Amino acid sequence: MEEENVKQPLLEKKYFKDCPGCKVDEAKELSQGQGVPIRNLIIIWMVVLCAALPISSLFPFLYFMVRDFNIAKTEADISSYAGYVGSAFMLGRCLTSIFWGLIADRYGRKPVIVIGIIAVVIFNTLFGLSTSFWMAITTRFFLGILNGLLGPVKAYATELFREEHQALGLSTVSAAWGIGLIIGPALGGYLAQPVEKYPHIFPEDSFWDKFPYFLPCFIISAVALVVAIGCIWIPETLHNHNYSNEFIDDTEALENGISRAGEDKIVQNNENLLLNWPLMSSIIAYCVFSLHDIAYQEIFSLWAVSPPRLGGLSFTTDDVGDVLSISGLALIIYQLTVYPSVEKSCGPIDIARISGVLSIPLLQSYPFIALLSGLALYIVISIASILKNILAVTIVTGLFLVQNRAVEQHQRGAANGIAMTGMSLFKAIGPAAGGAILTWSQKRMDASFLPGTHIVFFVLNLVEGLGILMMLKPFLREKKRTPSNQLH
Repeated sequence: MEEENVKQPLLEKKYFKDCPGCKVDEAKELSQGQGVPIRNLIIIWMVVLCAALPISSLFPFLYFMVRDFNIAKTEADISSYAGYVGSAFMLGRCLTSIFWGLIADRYGRKPVIVIGIIAVVIFNTLFGLSTSFWMAITTRFFLGILNGLLGPVKAYATELFREEHQALGLSTVSAAWGIGLIIGPALGGYLAQPVEKYPHIFPEDSFWDKFPYFLPCFIISAVALVVAIGCIWIPETLHNHNYSNEFIDDTEALENGISRAGEDKIVQNNENLLLNWPLMSSIIAYCVFSLHDIAYQEIFSLWAVSPPRLGGLSFTTDDVGDVLSISGLALIIYQLTVYPSVEKSCGPIDIARISGVLSIPLLQSYPFIALLSGLALYIVISIASILKNILAVTIVTGLFLVQNRAVEQHQRGAANGIAMTGMSLFKAIGPAAGGAILTWSQKRMDASFLPGTHIVFFVLNLVEGLGILMMLKPFLREKKRTPSNQLH
C-alpha cells in the first residue's frame, strides 16, 4: 500500500491530467518493455498511405489524359504538358508546407492530418472529373495547397512511439509513402479507361466512358474518406500546457525519475532552425533525392507507355500497373524484414550512401532493357523497378531519421514543414523537367552522343550523383544524440 501511495504523486508531477501529449507519454511509459505497438503502426500506415496514393496515381494514365485534352500539337509534346500537371500538386504544397508545420506545432498534429486527408477526398475526386487541361492543373494545385500532412505526420510518428521504436515509426512513414507512390500508379494503371478494359462491367456511352480517368481517383478518395473518419479516434501527441510556468527542482526531478519528454518541455530551446546545420544539410540532400525520385516516377511511366520508335516499351496502363504492383509488394517485404536489421548494423546514412551508388549503374541500364521484348522484357524491367524503389526508400528513410533527430518535439512540426517546402519545390520542378527532357530525348533518337532515352537516364544519374555527394562529410552532419533527442 505504501508503494502505491508513493507512485501516484509521482505520476501527478510528471503528467498533466487534461493534456493529450501527457496521456500519450504516460501510455508509452506504462507500456515499457512490451512489444511493437501494432495499433500505432496501423495509424501511421493508413494516414501516410492515403496521402501518398493521389500524388503519383495519375502517372500511368496522364499521357492519355493529356492526349484526350487535345492541347498538345505533336505526340512528343504530350510529355511536356503531362509534366505541368504533375508539377501543379508539388507547387501548391511548396507554398503552404511551412504554414501547416507551424499550425501543427501550435494547434496539434491531428487537425492538420485530418484537413490533409479531407483535401484528398474533395480535390482528388474533382481531378478525376477534369474535362480540360486547366481544370486538371487547378484541382491538383489546390490538392497540394491543402495537403500539408506529411511533415506533421513525421513528427507524429516520432512522438507516438517509445524511443526504442521511433526509428521503426519513421521507417513506417517512408515505407508507407514509398508504397503509396507505387500502389497509386498501379491503381491508375489498372482502373483508368475502364470501358476499354472491362466492357462487360462498364458499358459504352456511360458515365465511365465520359470520364475515363475517374475510377482510380474515386477509389483513392473513398479510401481517404474512411481514413478521415477513422482519424476521429487517433490520439493527439502535442502538449497543450507550458512547462516553463511550472517550478520543478532538479534534484526532486531526478529522484522522481521525471520523463525525458518532461525535461524537453522544461527547457525549450527555440533555436533558429535555419542555423541548425544537421537539420538543414539533411533537408538539402532530401530535396535533391526528392527531385530525382519524382522525375524518375514521371519518366518511368511516360517512357513505359511510349512507342518503341521513341525508345519506349509500348506498355499499356495495365502493364505499368503490373510492374509497379510487384515493386510495391517487394518494398513491403523489404521494409518490414530486411531494412530494420540493415539500418541497425550499418546506420541510416551509410546504407543510404551505398544505395545511392548502386542506383547509378541500375538506372543507366534502362535504355538497354528497352531492347528486350516479350517475357524477358517484363521480368527484367520488374526486377529493375523493384531494386530502384528499394534503394530509393532506403535513402529517404535514412534522411528522415537524421532530420527528426536534429530537433526537439516543440520544433518538429516547423522543421518538417521546412523539409516539405524544400522537397515540394524540388518535386514541382521534377515532373515538368522530366517531361521536357523526355520530349527532347525523343526528338534526338539519332544523336551520336547518348541518343534517345540514354540522355534521360544520364541526367537522372547526374542528380543522383549530386545527392550522394551531399550525404558525405563534411556536408552532411548528424546531430550528436543526447537523452532528449535520442531515437535508439
